[in-house]
Amino acid sequence: MPTYTPPVKDMQFVLHDVLDVSKSGIAGYEELDRDFTQAVLDEAGKLARDVLAPLNRVGDEEGCRLENGVVRTPTGFKDAYDRMRAGGWMGLDADTEYGGQGMPYLLNAATGELFVSANMAFNMYQGLTHGVMSALYVHGSEEQKRTYLPNMIDGIWSGTMNLTEPHCGTDLGLIRTRAEPQDDGTYRITGQKIWISAGEHDLSENIIHLVLAKIPGGPEGTKGISLFIVPKFVVTEDGSLGSRNAVSCGGLESKMGIHGNATCVMNYDGATGFLVGEPHKGMRAMFTMMNEARLGVGLQGYAQGVVAYQNALAFAQERLQGRAVTGTVAPDKAADPIIVHPDVRRNLMDQKAFVEAARAFAFWGATLIDRSHRNHDADAEALISLLTPVIKGFLTDKGFETTVLAQQTLGGSGFTREWGIEQFVRDARITMIYEGTNGIQSLDLVGRKLGANGGKTVMGFFDIVKAFIAENDHDARLKAIFLDPLKDASKDLQAAAMYFTQSGMKDPNNALAGSYDFMHVFGHVCLGLMWARMAKASYAALDAGDGDTEFHESKIATGRYYMTRLLPATKTHLARIQSGAEPVMALDAANF
Repeated sequence: MPTYTPPVKDMQFVLHDVLDVSKSGIAGYEELDRDFTQAVLDEAGKLARDVLAPLNRVGDEEGCRLENGVVRTPTGFKDAYDRMRAGGWMGLDADTEYGGQGMPYLLNAATGELFVSANMAFNMYQGLTHGVMSALYVHGSEEQKRTYLPNMIDGIWSGTMNLTEPHCGTDLGLIRTRAEPQDDGTYRITGQKIWISAGEHDLSENIIHLVLAKIPGGPEGTKGISLFIVPKFVVTEDGSLGSRNAVSCGGLESKMGIHGNATCVMNYDGATGFLVGEPHKGMRAMFTMMNEARLGVGLQGYAQGVVAYQNALAFAQERLQGRAVTGTVAPDKAADPIIVHPDVRRNLMDQKAFVEAARAFAFWGATLIDRSHRNHDADAEALISLLTPVIKGFLTDKGFETTVLAQQTLGGSGFTREWGIEQFVRDARITMIYEGTNGIQSLDLVGRKLGANGGKTVMGFFDIVKAFIAENDHDARLKAIFLDPLKDASKDLQAAAMYFTQSGMKDPNNALAGSYDFMHVFGHVCLGLMWARMAKASYAALDAGDGDTEFHESKIATGRYYMTRLLPATKTHLARIQSGAEPVMALDAANF
């Protein structure tokens, strides 16, 4: 059975040695000293390791059951949910005015990694609720916030987002769900939504659905979409639960993975709904939740890679097979552990080099969110908007790839349920699909984000990379191993962007055909930047003689591996981008 060890030491390294959060100038971060974050992460880690992780296989094997309109979650989930509630984890970064703890989003992201690695399907129940809370906090009326937020922050109520319908997914302009205005100011919501995570369950007393629907007579397409609160139980004026609303679960999806989370077909049969914001302005409100969800999915991708890597490493250190070609390593045993073999090392190094850089990238992204919200920094908001499709798309592509590499490390054992690695593969696979497929993320990156603000934002990213290289160019160790490869990869990214500028104007397909490769070039450059920053921190610790020598030397060696073995992939992606659309579009549809 798989095990999970919270990587708190590495998290602390990223937070304090790399990001130096307490001195970052972000409002509220001055309280994030090492002792404080250590205490928070230790407690979250214990909950993840001791409560959530043991339920991961239970959730996978039992799944959810629909009985008389009620979804029953797997054994132990309700108790675990109540323990999460009791610890205040659901409102960690929520506004204190509504009962939250008011901590930075960064801590929500860090603890979120721990919970996702331990039990991704379980964590989705509270993850969706967090997104609903964020959307209502920004776009809801004061009355709506006071009605719904305190109980959602406490976890007594939970939340969902309802976008997809049987006939449309990404193209939300095609939705058919109707919202008929009523004399009392409410709306009657009628329609069907599919693939609704946590749409129905037995963990909370009420479920607050955020539903996209169209008010009759509104504009066509996405300009005519409005957003509505549709609670499972209508809330009375005194805040208590009233009658059951006309919303029900019509069925549960049979899925490849995340069996412990209820993925529902939701039927709205004239349900009472409450408009959020202005009529026909629902997409703006929904994107608040969707963008947060996309960042959360990127975290899910690498977090599944983290736990898969941990178990692959443990197996490689114990499994005996063959002898090292350079000489016997374990003469007292029948064979050497497989970690002595170069190809197994390659496999494990691919995993390790990715998950450690991905963690730094995700945490950096979380600081940008805090900087934009807490410091009202428009540049930070623009930068995280640019990076969101990269975080979601690249980290989930590579996160899934990491779980497959972990499975490969175990050989035949990895293909069996007994060892548990195959569940991480199945669970991670959805991250590349939901909240906008990774193909859609790449189109968003190239089609919308790259040219945003007249290209100033992406140029600002290049300036960040250039500034780091220039500031540290005097360090020969960094320059040779980290800075020069980073500079080279950054030039590949700039060349790709320039190709889109020059060729995309002539034929938009030239840009769109290369968008997926561009997302990967961007992702590699971001992880290269993270490794350069981590290497700088480790060299500084070694020079000062006040750090864990083995830890920092291992960190530098892992970073060197990424820069020499993985970062050069930017050149392959660039060549594919510069080949243009013709090889992609050459066949007529009938000839596929």
